Amino acid sequence: MDQTEHNASSFWRSPGGIGLFVVVIVGGFFLYTEHRAHLFGVLPYLFLLACPLMHVFMHGKHGHGGHRHHSRPETGN
Repeated sequence: MDQTEHNASSFWRSPGGIGLFVVVIVGGFFLYTEHRAHLFGVLPYLFLLACPLMHVFMHGKHGHGGHRHHSRPETGN
């Protein structure tokens, strides 16, 4: 095990790391329960925003990113 992996795992197992984890979970729960109406009110707009963002960031993975000229194989005439 590498020294950086040991330091990262030891923080989350320390009393401070466990306390931070508990505070984040409890805070997230109360934020969710108190602001659920706001979250669900903006959810349709997040779906609409996700469509163009997915198009922009994922379009290059299908080979549409650059228009390369492909040479055709020679025919045997």
